[in-house]
Amino acid sequence: MHFTGGEWQMRKYSGTGSVLLPVLALVVALAGSALAADKRDYLVIVGSTTLAPFSELVVGRFVKAGFSQPQVQPTGSGGGFMVFCAGTGILDADITYASRRMRQSEFERCTQNGVEEIVEVKLGYDGIVFVAAGQGALPGATLRDIYLGLARRVPDPAGKEVLVPNPYRTWREVNAALPDRPIRVYGPAAGSGTRHVFTRLAMEGGCRTFDWIRALKREDGYEYKQACRSLRDDGAYREIDESDSEALRQLADEPGSVAIISFAVLEQNQERLRVVPVEGRLPDFDTIASGDYPVSRPLYLYAKLAHVDVVPGMREFLAEFTSERAWGPGGYLARQGLVPMSAEERRYYAREAQLLQLMSM
Repeated sequence: MHFTGGEWQMRKYSGTGSVLLPVLALVVALAGSALAADKRDYLVIVGSTTLAPFSELVVGRFVKAGFSQPQVQPTGSGGGFMVFCAGTGILDADITYASRRMRQSEFERCTQNGVEEIVEVKLGYDGIVFVAAGQGALPGATLRDIYLGLARRVPDPAGKEVLVPNPYRTWREVNAALPDRPIRVYGPAAGSGTRHVFTRLAMEGGCRTFDWIRALKREDGYEYKQACRSLRDDGAYREIDESDSEALRQLADEPGSVAIISFAVLEQNQERLRVVPVEGRLPDFDTIASGDYPVSRPLYLYAKLAHVDVVPGMREFLAEFTSERAWGPGGYLARQGLVPMSAEERRYYAREAQLLQLMSM
């Protein structure tokens, strides 16, 4: 898949966990509201929970400008694409947010359901950060440490080139330089964009430090993904609701534990949390935007062209989100924790949004 304007080629990613039940509940809710009238005058927005704090600010400005209050439903990135790609009728979502790029399979599902004209807007950057509530947890970690601590299967500690069920119970067992603390990490649930990016960048990054596993990618791509991206399910990694308060509460209840949260959440809670450096690098606006911080990611918005000029306010909502007062270095989204793109990228994507430039195969 390619994007217009010389943009990057789409990469194929592995699937995420089931989000079917909450998505079906959302569809039923939308249907109920839409059936009450022949048309609606408010936007329906779904998608990434990571983008919820940014969306709230944009929605506030949008409503103050005189538009109807949008219906916003955080579903996770995968759930958002499922709802967004369902069709172009009055019951269907107008916009979805994502903390990862749309996959080839999702684009094909959209096309099959008649969602053939999609506008993609890159919004900025975010980092996935590791935080602790006190000094007793990790002082720092490499990608290999993270992989060995959290993978379902790991290379045999005896040195054989085989994978065995993860035997590590403490960080010191993973790396003698780390503290003798139980491995206890709270992180995003399956189906979220944060989980997808974490497993692809952090877990797979550590996995690839083993040459023989890296070679497996050419021989058996499925087994490679299972080896590198599958998280342990024995209690060391604990899924949490991707709400900010939940992540912080879990962390505070167990001072030796670590949580995986977004940089935006960190920006709002720096006084309560200690950042765990990854590969010796700390997340900040510069390291995330440049990619020097190893677990950084772009954030996206997808809009349905068929709904523009049918549902009031779509053009104006895109214009507000892509304005310098919002996503610029001194904008209100940057103050909330969104890492701005370069001036060149912002100009490019603001123009894409204004012209409603389409994705294409």
